[in-house]
Amino acid sequence: MSLKNKNIVLGVTGGIAAYKAAELTRLLIKEGSKVRVVMTEAAQAFITPLTLQALSGEAVRSELFDPAHEAAMGHIELARWADLVLVAPATANLLAKLAHGRADDLLSTLCLATEAPIAVAPAMNQQMWQSDATKDNMKRLQARNVVILGPDSGDQACGETGPGRMLEPAAIVARIKNEFAPKRLENKRILITAGPTREPIDPVRYLSNRSSGKMGFAMAIAALQAGAEVTLIAGPVSLEINKAVNRINVETAATMHTKVIENIDSCDIFIATAAVSDYRPEFMEAQKIKKDADQLTLSLTKNPDILADVAGRSSKPFCVGFAAETQNLEHYARQKLISKNLDMIIANPVDNGRGFDQEDNTLHVFWKDGDKAFATAPKTELARQLIHLIAEHTLN
Repeated sequence: MSLKNKNIVLGVTGGIAAYKAAELTRLLIKEGSKVRVVMTEAAQAFITPLTLQALSGEAVRSELFDPAHEAAMGHIELARWADLVLVAPATANLLAKLAHGRADDLLSTLCLATEAPIAVAPAMNQQMWQSDATKDNMKRLQARNVVILGPDSGDQACGETGPGRMLEPAAIVARIKNEFAPKRLENKRILITAGPTREPIDPVRYLSNRSSGKMGFAMAIAALQAGAEVTLIAGPVSLEINKAVNRINVETAATMHTKVIENIDSCDIFIATAAVSDYRPEFMEAQKIKKDADQLTLSLTKNPDILADVAGRSSKPFCVGFAAETQNLEHYARQKLISKNLDMIIANPVDNGRGFDQEDNTLHVFWKDGDKAFATAPKTELARQLIHLIAEHTLN
């Protein structure tokens, strides 16, 4: 998709990766975009405004209270002019400002004022990227449909190695072109399940599993960004989601099954990421079980197989399953693909602490006559790639 005549506000913040903004500006101009650069005060310590002005052909803005522009409410004019606001590099400080609605400089103010899509390319020390505070801020931004570009992993200017490197300018441009491309799943309706289920033993105890729901929620956001109408049936998790997603909260496998069947007829694609409990206690005790005996025996009964029931329908949607395995990944994944009559299955290894409660994942996708492996990457990035792959298979 061409970026010709697209109006892009490029925000540059104060990190060592700011020097890459020059190449990024050049590439965006080469694609035919009109670029106006907004720099924070800290960014000017790493690269001069004159450099970016020469490359963009436009005056670089940095002051919120600039008499030359604010007479015409310059920050509002910029916010309205933009087809896209791209912040690259986006420091931890800038991400925190956006997550909490701060507006104390020109860049954060226009981000709050614009109706244009916002994309950020994070760049920071690996420990800062992996901190709980940054993780929480990223969840907030993802829930608001902010496009996250990267980060990459590798050697860093501080001498450390890990995630936090800004994506290279060419990779950012490729992703931005994709954002302006026609939405591949426009007018498609997608139903996604996510998270664990809880099967009550008594009023205070339950059977469950380690699923965090992060992969399913990331899939919902990626599907939304691809233009789909998304319904998310979520087990008990503490995650936020964009309000454009129709979210239905459930606790038990039986309730999840009921809600899926109630919504499946209107869907084109079903993606079952939820880790549904295979069994539930045959009886739930009315009162808390007392610790009187040395041993306790639970009688379990099988839960309905949501994915198999959907895939077994005469007019089934395109069905995508997930398989979390500790061994023989391909064998069990392909076995499940055939036995449940699936169109595609996404397998992930969960041995040695992988997969659960992590921001990253490693996946291998299988279908009847092919497969594709995905290297370890953030779940948000994997979700984008998976939705792209699903779109290829459903639209061909």
